Amino acid sequence: MQFCEECGSLMHVDGDEMVCSSCGASQRKDRERAESFVSTETQTDDDVIESSPDADFEGKPTATDVICDECGHDKAWYTIKQTGSADEPPTRFFKCTECGHRWRGYS
Repeated sequence: MQFCEECGSLMHVDGDEMVCSSCGASQRKDRERAESFVSTETQTDDDVIESSPDADFEGKPTATDVICDECGHDKAWYTIKQTGSADEPPTRFFKCTECGHRWRGYS
């Protein structure tokens, strides 16, 4: 992993150069350091928590023990993610089935 000397952002490989993802600054790739770099090209986004308002929650489990703060409806879709350390309870992410309002629920 290499960070830009100009702005501090993460740089990525582009041929024989390292290019800043933010400001576009570039520098020649150091061959000795480059051998220790790990590529993330095969990285998946399976663990990404969808946060856009139009995310497709339909088909997810439904909770009936919650109340939407926006419309008062008592049914919401939810997903569960472990956002803290392993000894902490998971976080539930809700989306109201009526108005689409989103919120987090902590156990």
